[in-house]
Amino acid sequence: MFKKIVFSVLTAVCMMTIPVSAADISSLDRTCHGYGQGREVDECNRPYGALTFNDEFGCYDCRAILDNDKRICLTFDQGYENGYTGSILNTLKEKNVKAVFFLTGDYAERNEKLVRRMIDEGHIIGNHGMKHASLPSVSIEEAENEIMSLHEFVKEKYGCEMQYFRPPCGEYSEQSMAICQKLGYKTMLWSFAYQDWDVNAQPDPDEAFERISSAAHGGEICLLHSVSAVNAEILPRVIDSFREQGFELGLPDE
Repeated sequence: MFKKIVFSVLTAVCMMTIPVSAADISSLDRTCHGYGQGREVDECNRPYGALTFNDEFGCYDCRAILDNDKRICLTFDQGYENGYTGSILNTLKEKNVKAVFFLTGDYAERNEKLVRRMIDEGHIIGNHGMKHASLPSVSIEEAENEIMSLHEFVKEKYGCEMQYFRPPCGEYSEQSMAICQKLGYKTMLWSFAYQDWDVNAQPDPDEAFERISSAAHGGEICLLHSVSAVNAEILPRVIDSFREQGFELGLPDE
């Protein structure tokens, strides 16, 4: 209980965002970190890695877990289309669930019908980088272009102004987080993910379902890849399991 209270207080304090100037950003640490929620969890099944990330970077409008002990937010990374997004959208519609879809530039350009369906059905479109570049590895100007070129494309083509950014490859630095904040973005990582992206090594459906459902926790940001045949297959069971465990499914800021 003590750890839970400490993390809650620290996260609440850090989530008071502190805008930074261009001069401030140039002086911030550019060390590249690879995010992972880790295996250690608290008594509420929340990964310490996600809680620590919120504590360290919440002041830059970044979060890896939501401050809501009842909600789970489903998110999907859309690097390329593999034929399963339609099925995923069908399931979400049938189950009355809204999700966040993080698009790369290539996906947004090539898959107009699916993107328009996401928007029309009430899902959030997120920014996953125009070229899926690792922001800590590029200059401030290049990082801003990576984000805003896709932002402007989606705004012009789809009439949608994105507000959430997911760092490509889960790679970030203090400076890259501040750049996103400066551009008006909230950075969203995750508190659950598993190895689902390799289309040539898909996990066993029952094992995947057990892994996802057993990791459920309040405030969860659940990362799934839409290229996965297994994810599309087990998604109805996953949603039912979350609800049976007492969680609601919804968008991050509802």
